[in-house]
Amino acid sequence: MNKHPFRRRREGKTDYRKRHALLKSGKIRVVVRKSNKNIKIQFAEYKPEGDKIITSVTGNALKKYGWQYSLSNVPSAYLTGLLAGKRALKNGIKEGVLDIGLYSPRKGSKIFAALKGVVDAGIDVPYGEEILPSEERIYGKHINDGLAEKVEEIKNKIEEEYE
Repeated sequence: MNKHPFRRRREGKTDYRKRHALLKSGKIRVVVRKSNKNIKIQFAEYKPEGDKIITSVTGNALKKYGWQYSLSNVPSAYLTGLLAGKRALKNGIKEGVLDIGLYSPRKGSKIFAALKGVVDAGIDVPYGEEILPSEERIYGKHINDGLAEKVEEIKNKIEEEYE
């Protein structure tokens, strides 16, 4: 009898071996997904009947704080991570484990900028310091000189809202 692999494995959407390793930790997963125009961060708890999303933030939420730039760059990923981390703290989440799905880990990528935001918000997530983007990239100095002030301004607005 021929056995077909799980549908999501066949479609190339889920690596079940990696997912199982993350679930064995028993911690809340910090799920980071990016598209060409946005980034999404979710805090997911495993349940046998299906994962429960505790809190979720997309880059579009930054517009409320006055962000007028692209939602698919390193500074916006960092700010989205900071906002997601603050919302998670408000929901009682103190630690988690990063879930990057099928993305291959690249030093300084948007995914790790989002992780830096989550960690700066106060969530305990294990990571290696060398994988994070530099401060210059997080503050957008590689894009535009005036962007660093805007990132700092929005970071302060987010922190004030969740004090």
